[in-house]
Formats: sequence, structure tokens, C-alpha cells
Amino acid sequence: MDLSKKLQSDNPVFYGFGEYAPTNLTHRDMLTKYEKIPTYIYPEGKDVSQVVADEIADSIKKEQQKGGKCVLGLPTGSTQLGIYAELVRKHKEEGLSFNNVVTFNIDEYYPMSPHSIHSYNNYMHRHLYDHVDIPEENIHIPDGTIMFDSVHDYCREYERLIKEAGGIDVMLLGIGRTGHIGFNEPGSGRNTRTRIITLDPVTRQEEATEFQGFINVPRRAITMGVDTILESRKIILVALGESKARVIQKTVEEDPDSEVPASFIQEHHNVKIVLDSGASSQLVRVRTPWLVDNMDWNDDRLVRKAVVWLCKQAKKPILKLTGKDYNDFGLSDLLATAGSPYRINIKVFNDLQHTITGWPGGKPKVDDSNRPERAEPAKKRIVIFSPHPDDDVISMGGTLLRLVEQGHDVHVAYQVSGNFAVADEYISRYLDFHHEYADFYDSGNKKAKEQKEKVLSFLKNKKDNEVDIPDVRKAKGLIRRMEARSALRYFGIPDSHIHFLDLPFYESGRRQKNPIGEEDVKIVMNLLDEVKPHQIFAAGDLSDPHGTHRVCLDTIFITLEHMRKEKDWMQDCWLWLYRGAWAEWEADEIEMAVPISPIELARKRDAILRHQSQKEGAMFMGEDEREFWQRAEQRNRATARLYDQLGMAEYEAMEAFVKYYP
Repeated sequence: MDLSKKLQSDNPVFYGFGEYAPTNLTHRDMLTKYEKIPTYIYPEGKDVSQVVADEIADSIKKEQQKGGKCVLGLPTGSTQLGIYAELVRKHKEEGLSFNNVVTFNIDEYYPMSPHSIHSYNNYMHRHLYDHVDIPEENIHIPDGTIMFDSVHDYCREYERLIKEAGGIDVMLLGIGRTGHIGFNEPGSGRNTRTRIITLDPVTRQEEATEFQGFINVPRRAITMGVDTILESRKIILVALGESKARVIQKTVEEDPDSEVPASFIQEHHNVKIVLDSGASSQLVRVRTPWLVDNMDWNDDRLVRKAVVWLCKQAKKPILKLTGKDYNDFGLSDLLATAGSPYRINIKVFNDLQHTITGWPGGKPKVDDSNRPERAEPAKKRIVIFSPHPDDDVISMGGTLLRLVEQGHDVHVAYQVSGNFAVADEYISRYLDFHHEYADFYDSGNKKAKEQKEKVLSFLKNKKDNEVDIPDVRKAKGLIRRMEARSALRYFGIPDSHIHFLDLPFYESGRRQKNPIGEEDVKIVMNLLDEVKPHQIFAAGDLSDPHGTHRVCLDTIFITLEHMRKEKDWMQDCWLWLYRGAWAEWEADEIEMAVPISPIELARKRDAILRHQSQKEGAMFMGEDEREFWQRAEQRNRATARLYDQLGMAEYEAMEAFVKYYP
């Protein structure tokens, strides 16, 4: 399948993949009836990066053939990383030249030195400009060092330069969770031009980890205005991951509104939105496809999804749904296919009932035909992968405890050190303890004193654009190790079963990590080959395609792909995916639900609280001010409550898992 042709067609037929892709223009009109912008859905972020980079490259080549310039409007952010990497690859491997390209970046923090590690100037040179043959004089990025009184005039000049270049041919956009394009935050009007703007607190909170705390994130930015963006000849907005799904739904399906500035692109004559499956998940054709198309109701998963949705609409448990409910809420086709509501209800009820188990490692010596896990072997070897040194107890602490108590051979592998998530000011107390303890036994230990002074001196004089020195990163990583061991010892896991993999891709010292390398895969492979597990648990968070959780999961997938062909024990190994502190699987997706008692929930909380560095000044809280133990408990209780509302037994809390099928 040529993905690029699907996107570049002048009269595109395809607007998605699989069941989300229309087969002809009439079908497209039906399936996209709620969408006010042409929207393309692809399975993975890498597919999105490929097709968008192809379109940009084609625009560059067309202008080269005519002897003209290609003027690009460019954003920053994790969403664009794959696109820029693909453009760099095309330059180096396919000879794509950028000598006729003129670029105007959309925004920059204010105030901000172009040399700062946080600046968008730094970002663009690091990921694109320094790797292609674009003339330096053709690069335009808003200047975050302009004197405040001169910013207005500077912005007018930026507008003049865009016009002088002939206007923007292709405007590439990302989208923030507030619905901003550029830094046009909620409230930005349709007619705004390049200007200075105050950043929304949600936007600043999103960037808090990059700046080592919310307070350090600039309060202002210089940004192109909405009208400036809409004057471009072509607009491509890209979004990746489930965290963008809600704002994408508003942008694509609801009326233009200044509270969602991205929605103004509906008014453009040549615009498209390109999404991965996660970012598309709240669109009507994905969330409730039966409302726009006839469905193949032979798919049990689709039936379950529809019935769970119907329960929420009708506010009824499964077994109380009537034929009238099916007809009133647009599921008459399903009812006609099945013949009676009772037949549908009892099937879905039983399917969900069978996901519930107090034996996540399988219950021995029982009929396991309707259980999520196998009965044999009774005692399984298990590897629980935790991206950071707390995701295990936050996400599946109750299940982990159950597995240990039921006698399974449980190993926990922390994939990255997590050193980036330790605030600078948190180190001093541990260094004080280390120094005092070492001094107690050896008062003349000059090395310990020198090491302490070296680290504290660096932190005291740390510049805005400095990456932590290896000694600091090591100290922060050791703090995370200590906390992780404490939590697992509390659950009864011996030190010999606690593995700190410290995957190299993470050790960049920056929020932006390196790509997965052979060494990362080799480390994971060696652990699995040593343990030869019957079960693997891994974090299935897909909200940020370039985030640590997703990279850690991709590393596992790549490793299993290699090993499945060569290792006999892999034929009897099942992979279960859990979710993190941010979200839970939907009820129709869950394949194993493990009830958690009040006592187990309290023990899970105690384990989470042992990760003290993530309680005091944690770097990854996002816009949610709840502590991690609070998020975990409320999420687990919400899952149990949902099962109760669907008509299942009532439990205190539940942890949920989805089985991965390669």
C-alpha cells in the first residue's frame, strides 16, 4: 500500500486505514459526515511522519523544477520529530536539496536566548537545519531576545518578511492540548497577526518537565497569529497520540471557536489533518462508527464496544437493555442482526464477566477455557517491565502483589534510570547523608567530600542550557533505584529479582531522548533469555508516540519480534499491557480485570509513597495536580465502578490489562 499516494491525491478517496477508510467517494461522504476538515488516519506515528514528509518534499521538488522558492511554515514539538528526521533522511539518502527552501518558524518563547537548550531556535537547528543544505539567510525564527518595547515593531517586520518571500506555501502545524496552533492560546481571535502572547497555564504545565519545574517555564511567547497562518496556501495539521484525541475531535467536528483556535483552520480552502490511530480515537467514525456506517456485527469486539457505549447512553446495566434502547440510540442494525436484545446482552455480559479474575497468573487445576490466563504452569516465571522506577506500583501494584502472594517467580525490570524526573534541589539531602555516613566511618575520606562538592557546585552554577553532568545523572538515578528497591522489598520481591536496565536511549540528559539502538534491544533480550518468562507485563501507554513509555514499549516489541523466531520458550509467552497514571483502558478493550481489595489498595498506596522523589517536587505531574497515589486509586476505583454500572459484581478497585497479539 502506497501511503503517500493516499495523502497527496488531488481528489483523495482514502481518509484512513482499515474500517476507517472509505472505499469510494460516496462512502467517504457517509463516513466523514461529522468531519469539517479532510482528515487522514494512519496506524502509527511513523506512517504519519512518512506521508507528511513526502508531501513537503514534493512541494520542494515542484518549486525546484520551476526554479522557484518553497516557503515553509514550521513548528516545533515532539510530534514533528519524525517528520524532520524523515526529511533529513531524504536529504542524505535521496539527495533532496533544501537550497530553494525558505522557512518561517511559527513561534518562540519570550524571553529566550537562541542558544538555550529550551529555545525553538536550538530545536530547529538540532533536528533539521544543521543536517540539510538550507542557506542560513533563508531561516527565520522569532527572536526571543528583542527588547520588550520593540516586540510590536519586530512582529510587524516578521509579517513583512513573510510577504516579501511571497507568502507561505506549506504551513505545517501541531496542536496543543488547549487547542493552540503556534502559541495562539484559547481566546485568540480569527484575525490575529504575529504578536507577543501570554501562555495558558496548561501549556506551561505541559512544558514544566523540560524546564525543571512549572515556575521556570516562560510566561510569554512570540507567535504567528491565526490570520497569518490561514494566509498560507496549504495547511497540514499533524497530531499523534491519545492525549490529543479530545482537542482533535473539537477541531474537526465542532464549529470554529476562539476557545479552540485550531478550529479556525476549517475556514481554509486547502487544509488537511493527519493523525495516528490514538489521536483519532474520539472522532465519531472511530469512537462510534455505527452512527455513520453499516457494521459487520460478526466482530465480537465491535459488538462489545457498541453495547458498553449504549449502557452509558441509556444509563443502564447490560442485562437491562431493551430493544427500544437499541433503536433509540442508533443500534437497530445490530438488533436486527442478532434477533433479540437478550441474545446480545447475555453474550456481552458473559464476555465481560470472563475478564474478571483474582488469579492474574492463572488459577491452577481449573477449567481455564473462560479465563483470561492459562491454568498451567501453576507457578509462572514473570517479567514486569516498568519504564520508570515507579510505573510498576502505580499502574499494577495490586496485581504485582497478588502475583507474588500466589507464588509466581516475579521479576521486575526498570527500563530507564528515571534520573531526569528528580529535581535538582532534591539531591542535596542525599548527598548530605552520604557524606555524613562516609565521614562517620572515615573522617578523612577526601574523595566523598570532593564528589559532594563537585555535584553541589555544578547544580549551584548550572546554566540554562546545560545538560546534567554524568555525576549528577548518576546520583539522581541512584535515588530512583533506592526508592524502587524499597517498594519491591515491601512486596516481598528479593533484590536478585529487581533489574535496573538503564537503557542507553534514555541517557541523553535531556527530555528529548535518543532513538532506540541495538544496545537497548540487546539488554532487553538478555534479560528475557535469562528468565524465559511465561508472562510479560509492559506499559501500554501510547499517548505520546515519542515519550519514554512508548519508546520502552517499542523496544520490547522489537525484541520480541527478534526472539519469537529463534526461541522456543517464546511460543508459551504471553504479553499483557497495562496503562499508567494518566488513563485506563476502555471497558470494551479490557481482557483481564483484577479486583483489588481495600487492604491491597492500601498496600499499593504504601508502595507508591516509597517513591518519595516523585511525591516532593515531581517533574512529571502534567496539568493534573493530584499525586500519583491519588490518581492510581481514583482510576482503579473508577474501573471497578464502571464494571458495577455494567452489571458486574461490586469491587473496591480494579486494575485492567489488554493482551498483545503479535
